[in-house]
Amino acid sequence: MLGMFAQNTKEVDPEAEEKTLSIIDLLLSGGTAGVLIIGILFVLLFVAVYIYFERIFAIKAASKFDENFMDQIKNNVTSGKIEAAKILCAQTNNPVSRLTEKGISRIGNPLEDINTAIENAGKLEVYKLEKNVSILATVAGAAPMIGFLGTVIGMILAFHNLASSSGSADMGSLAEGIYTAMTTTVAGLVVGIVAYIGYNHLVVRTDKVVHQMEATAVDFLDLLNEPA
Repeated sequence: MLGMFAQNTKEVDPEAEEKTLSIIDLLLSGGTAGVLIIGILFVLLFVAVYIYFERIFAIKAASKFDENFMDQIKNNVTSGKIEAAKILCAQTNNPVSRLTEKGISRIGNPLEDINTAIENAGKLEVYKLEKNVSILATVAGAAPMIGFLGTVIGMILAFHNLASSSGSADMGSLAEGIYTAMTTTVAGLVVGIVAYIGYNHLVVRTDKVVHQMEATAVDFLDLLNEPA
């Protein structure tokens, strides 16, 4: 009985080893064209992940906002402590405080000029928040297309091998082209999905900060409109 069990174990282990295929081996089994396209997609994945985390930390820092900030600004402005309000904005150092500081520096000018100055400053802040996010959108669109390019190249290689052998090509010669087609397609879709999800998440987080800036700008203009 024990002998039979040991014999069965010896028979199963080699079969399991034959069926085991690592991800690296799978990615490298598509030949030179497949490796080249996989390499390009890997670089795009690295770029997408780097931009995502760099932007998410920047947006997170920009979204930090003290709920009492506008109350303190209101108290300083109504009390005529303009310099104290500017110092408070400089110490806070986020998009909301920079917009407010821009408005405070224009106090004494017509309200329309103050509003224009805040809008212009707001555009600059939005530009800073959206820095390199467009690259993430480009990766999300380009990666699947590069993967499909690998699919076409792989099928061309497979049919070329088939045609060169007058229709009698063995499965081994066809497998390389098929591997190139399948692995590049999967890799392109994975990179595209990761970049697409990251892009949309950054857009949502950026919109929240922009809404916060708009609400603060309205509050500040309302403060200037209040009767003395």
